[in-house]
Amino acid sequence: MPSPRPVSLTALALGAALLLSAVPAVAAAEVMPHLQALQRIADRNGGNRAHGTRGYAESVAYVKQALDRAGFRTQLRHFSHDGKDGYNLIADWPGGDPNHVLLSGAHLDSVPMGPGINDNGSGSAAVLTTALQVAKAKLKPERHLRFAWWGAEELGMAGSADYVKNLSTADRKAIDLYLNLDQAGSRNLQQYLVVKDAKNGETAAFQAFENWFGARGLATFDIPLDSSDTQSFGDAGIPSSGFSSGVSDCLHSACDNLANVDPATQATSTNALIGVVWQFATKTPATPATTSSPVRS
Repeated sequence: MPSPRPVSLTALALGAALLLSAVPAVAAAEVMPHLQALQRIADRNGGNRAHGTRGYAESVAYVKQALDRAGFRTQLRHFSHDGKDGYNLIADWPGGDPNHVLLSGAHLDSVPMGPGINDNGSGSAAVLTTALQVAKAKLKPERHLRFAWWGAEELGMAGSADYVKNLSTADRKAIDLYLNLDQAGSRNLQQYLVVKDAKNGETAAFQAFENWFGARGLATFDIPLDSSDTQSFGDAGIPSSGFSSGVSDCLHSACDNLANVDPATQATSTNALIGVVWQFATKTPATPATTSSPVRS
């Protein structure tokens, strides 16, 4: 009987890398508890989580606590809008090239008329679940991973616009790609609306989402940058994409509650984001670093 071939250290290292980069998948039961928490926050704060309210502050605190426990470096970025204090939550995963940043985000605020569980607790929960999967996998990405939850999107993308405005030139250039989720759990899903950034010539992420949905027999339709917080990034020359599961019947209404989210759609949207984040996080950037010093998170 021939003796087994010895396994080289290089092969072991490659096997470990492949294991780390294996793309996880989540079930609705791993995402919906975050939406249940946001619903409870709205219920005890006048039925909403709008900019400048206690409901929004508690929403940010909930997400931040989950990220802190998972090992992220988190920051609250203060801004003012319409005479009220607002906050963006920024979370950085240790490691990866700080001159090549993959940023994923969603707005966390609701309108005053309702709890905003689909718009946009659903996107916020998908981004949070993706971040927690990164931590669970102990992912060692090529690109630096950053996640964000924006305030005051419902008032004209004020939170994300403030974040982009305050980036240094080097920090802005370091962001290879921004991915955005807005309304990820719509019950009346007919097709996924995928952001196509014609302004900045971004095609790779757009195609990655198209391919992910297409491989599962899910219809798509492309939409422009100005549909959500992608506008803030695209206008600043940062390549952007992302998607929505479509406008719900209860948009900006009191009925945009937990019952307005389809758990299966929510899980599918979350897994789509996880899949594309993994694809770009574990891919060596094709271009050389454009800055010579580490980027401030």
